[in-house]
Amino acid sequence: SGFNCIGHMETMSQGRHQIGHYKEGEEFIQNVFHVLSQIFTGKEKSNLAICWLQYEIWKVIQCLQAKKKKKLKAQGRKSKKLAKNFLKAPDNRNNLSLWKLYAYLEWLLGNTDDSRKVFDTALSTAGTGGLKSAQLCSLSLLYAQLEVELLESTEGAVMSRAVHILTKLTENGPYVPYSGQVLPVNVLKARKTYEHALQDYLSRAPVSDQDRVNGTDQLVNLVGCYALFQYLTVGIDAAVLIYTQVSEKLEVSGSQKCENTGDNSGILNFPTALEAVTLLHTNLLRFHMKISVYPLNPLREALMEALKRYPSNQSLWRSYIHIQRKSHSASKARRFFDSVTRSTNSLEPWLFAIQAEQMRKKLTEKVQRADVGEIHCTIPETGLTNRIVALFEHAVQSENGTHCPLLWRMYLNFMV
Repeated sequence: SGFNCIGHMETMSQGRHQIGHYKEGEEFIQNVFHVLSQIFTGKEKSNLAICWLQYEIWKVIQCLQAKKKKKLKAQGRKSKKLAKNFLKAPDNRNNLSLWKLYAYLEWLLGNTDDSRKVFDTALSTAGTGGLKSAQLCSLSLLYAQLEVELLESTEGAVMSRAVHILTKLTENGPYVPYSGQVLPVNVLKARKTYEHALQDYLSRAPVSDQDRVNGTDQLVNLVGCYALFQYLTVGIDAAVLIYTQVSEKLEVSGSQKCENTGDNSGILNFPTALEAVTLLHTNLLRFHMKISVYPLNPLREALMEALKRYPSNQSLWRSYIHIQRKSHSASKARRFFDSVTRSTNSLEPWLFAIQAEQMRKKLTEKVQRADVGEIHCTIPETGLTNRIVALFEHAVQSENGTHCPLLWRMYLNFMV
């Protein structure tokens, strides 16, 4: 009976209620996880636990976005119980990815001190792999990023907990929790270590495919840690410089591999590394603009460059739409959407172009319906409506659009 309720459409809302997961759909998903956890063993079981916890965290984020406090409390209790059960299993006790997700869950639920304890415990028990351990880098990067988000400005950031975490990572010794200060000499040593580690990684050629996959993750985490470290200790320009240099190097490596092998098989993981580095770059610029005065153009340029290369990256499109909302001229964004939709078969550019216009329409109607009486009746907004309908028409005629249920539902919803 719950078959047709499985799945959800975040893009649409019924009245004031946002459509979320239905009870039957949620039950079905939980059953799948339970059945699989009895079948899998070893590494597969650990990977399943990670997927399951990521799914639970996603539901917590949904509750946070919808500002449903009661539901958040209940969901938080369930998710924490599940995470603790996973970590009790002997196979998972040293699984840094699970520890990382559990700490992130605590942070999202507002338990900052508990989350710090979990992060500190995980880092203390993780051994002394330093920058050579991909999981340790990933854990430290998330911890530092969350700490940085609490900063109100970059003044005095050199003494912050985030800098302590990123310096300790380079020391190859056991982790010591933050005591309130960071020694300048340690900062200088850490900068040198990061610099050498990055040069080593970029000059080293991967031996096997597995090496290449691991190396990709490792490189992205290393670049993220180093750039964040430079951002906090030197400034935004130093961080952007690292991202620019690494991106150029990866582009060159990618194109060389293409020429040597005659096909794309050699660079399977270079685009993913480049995409991940670009995402870190644009996120840092967005954060910096939030806490200080900085021009919009570098971020816009970086996003447009990245979207031409990765037209199906949803995070990049969300950032692009977010910054375009601040601009009063829609023509530039429209031209950009138009050029991307012409050059790719991806559906994302169409969906986000429609969403951007719908947001603009909402904003226009809101302004017209301000306390000026019945003005919206005398000036109907037809231009945007026609534009949105035209976008829908073009989108559903594209090869992928014809077969996309979400697109058809959005079109029907809009027409209603």
